[in-house]
Amino acid sequence: MGPENRYFELRPKIVLADTEATISIRALHVRFKEEAEYEINYYPLERYSQTGEYKYQEIQKVKPENGVIIFKQFFKGEQEHVLRLKETLGEKSRLYEFRIYSLEKDLFDRKPYKGDLHMHSYYSDGRESPGFIAASCRRIGMDFMAITDHNNYQPSIEAQDVFEDVEHDLLICRGEEIHPPGNPVHMVNFGGNFSVYDLIKNDKDKYFNEVKEIENTIKNVSDPDAIYQCASCIWCFNKIREGNGLGIFCHPYWQINTGYYISDSVITYMYEHQPYDANEVIGGYNKPDVDSNTLQVARYNEERAKGRKIPIVGVSDAHSSREGVYSFGWHYTIVFSSKNEKDDLINSIKNLYSVAVEAIEGEPKRAYGPFRLVKYAQFLFREVFPLHDELCFLEGEFMRLYIEGYEEAANILKKLKGQTARLYDAFYGTPEYEFRYFNVKLNLLL
Repeated sequence: MGPENRYFELRPKIVLADTEATISIRALHVRFKEEAEYEINYYPLERYSQTGEYKYQEIQKVKPENGVIIFKQFFKGEQEHVLRLKETLGEKSRLYEFRIYSLEKDLFDRKPYKGDLHMHSYYSDGRESPGFIAASCRRIGMDFMAITDHNNYQPSIEAQDVFEDVEHDLLICRGEEIHPPGNPVHMVNFGGNFSVYDLIKNDKDKYFNEVKEIENTIKNVSDPDAIYQCASCIWCFNKIREGNGLGIFCHPYWQINTGYYISDSVITYMYEHQPYDANEVIGGYNKPDVDSNTLQVARYNEERAKGRKIPIVGVSDAHSSREGVYSFGWHYTIVFSSKNEKDDLINSIKNLYSVAVEAIEGEPKRAYGPFRLVKYAQFLFREVFPLHDELCFLEGEFMRLYIEGYEEAANILKKLKGQTARLYDAFYGTPEYEFRYFNVKLNLLL
């Protein structure tokens, strides 16, 4: 988080494009000096403004009142904007820089929610309990998540049940990673109302008969095993949708000892026919998976260049939620959705309002997806998520303490509930609410 975001509160940070907004800058850990002169310099990052592309707007002289500077500014187009506040006292001057983003209405009406749609607990090949993983997700800034154990739907229900009697803001969804018999393709059922693998397990004859019917519709695939794999995937993705879930085609270029885990003809069929709901572009939990991600992003871009509209997600596929363990928190999805609710998130992903994020420790964060969303995500990484994630950390810490038996944790979580939503209200300019971070800490003491 930049120093200006610590020293001041800028409200709003996100505005509706092609409108005039009232901007306030409140001094927190510095003070505005009554004897000083203040002026605002405005620069649209992409140069679109009311004065043209290369003629800068005239400087606005402003005066603080009760520690707050208030002024009006017109924001043209969907872009990032720079506001430079210059303080002059005698011969000395100081410059503070603030950033604002203006959005077209379709995106302005959506909030950015971070989530991980693919993780494993100790019920399959992970290390920790579903409840611990859920709390850990909130602790690192996730707004939604799902346990997706191998052929095991029940752990995702346990993650929900652990926090059933306590108030919190993490959306815990159901899920599983499906491995049909004889089909190596990995598929995630995110948010489905029932287990697809249990359908297979409970009536394999019905499964094979229905897949056989689908095989007869597969064209331009010559290998019999590949034909079965494609048909099996279609069957699974259809069942996921029947349960109102999101069917994810996982890590197509995952490398195993003998090559990519599925053949090129299966990968190509998946991209050409898109029986899935979302493509896992970024993910993995081993170091070599970085190479796989590079290929997945390249293939995604190539398919988009052909005119295909491909919904995407990023996931950790984490097998441990301990900080410092490879992959946890390093890959995730930002979904731009009207609500942090399962159906809204799924519909937003399907409608191409998501980006896959690579946030490898020690490296700059990178977002992949539609250009306008990637551009906006770069702003969110700097200007919005740091404070959002601090609030999530507090909540996640007490979620951990709750499952460890700390009796007061439930009361504290009740006080914290709604803080991230109120932060977004302030960032997006909801006029009747002003967010104060110190109120969060104060609430914990009351």
